[in-house]
Amino acid sequence: MAQEEDDEKTLQEIESDIVHLGMSVRADELKSMLREREDANNAIITIHSGAGGTEAQDWTEMLLRMYLRWSERRGFITKIIDYQPGDEAGVKNVTFTLEGEYAYGYAKAEVGIHRLVRISPFDTGRRRHTSFASVFVYPEIDDDITIEINEKDLRIDTYRSTGAGGQHVNKTDSAVRITHIPSGIVVQCQNERSQHKNKAVAMKVLKSRLYEMKLQEHNEKFKEMNKSKRTIAFGSQIRSYVLHPYRMVKDHRTNIEIGNVNKVLDGDIDDFIESYLLS
Repeated sequence: MAQEEDDEKTLQEIESDIVHLGMSVRADELKSMLREREDANNAIITIHSGAGGTEAQDWTEMLLRMYLRWSERRGFITKIIDYQPGDEAGVKNVTFTLEGEYAYGYAKAEVGIHRLVRISPFDTGRRRHTSFASVFVYPEIDDDITIEINEKDLRIDTYRSTGAGGQHVNKTDSAVRITHIPSGIVVQCQNERSQHKNKAVAMKVLKSRLYEMKLQEHNEKFKEMNKSKRTIAFGSQIRSYVLHPYRMVKDHRTNIEIGNVNKVLDGDIDDFIESYLLS
């Protein structure tokens, strides 16, 4: 009707409405994919550096920045609870919480090995290096989910914090490391100022990891997902970030490719996440 009447203003309004309708439908499609009980929960994300030494530790820090920027874009609240700096640069491993609607449902799409190819800034010969880092995501359990933990199964160690912080850092044994002996799971927290608070956060992470372990035991989907986390090295990556000799980010699960690497590393990863969930 607008075309017949040559009504340009109405045509522009319709085009805008179609765009917004498409975004709304896509959002509903995504939420229909997030129907597991734990998908709506907050998330706990851990990034470990893999093969590549200092290169991999620098790559881990780049991934941390990418996820923090992505979280900011989506309106999620983040809090780093454990941070192990690299020997020369970067991060050996880091754990942070992600708080927001369907935080776990979206973040679980990032589980696996992430591979970086670039000219090394640490190599005086300017040679090309390949680095790896692994991403693990666990659902933060709700208060209505009960995880039984026997105190006798725990080994609790305290140590001095190593990361950036207040005056308490490196002066008191406020950091806490908890080992769950039956499962071999080790969690730690050093971000809080008191040993009591660090222990409470570490226990929360431990319960989430034990809950995720139970999910794996009863859900073949989780078992298939974890096959990609066997080795933090060649042949097991879910996504490659290539900065040299060309520039491209490719998700090997969905074959989605994006040429603007800087945009991706700046936190614009929703295309990868949404394509994976919809597939």
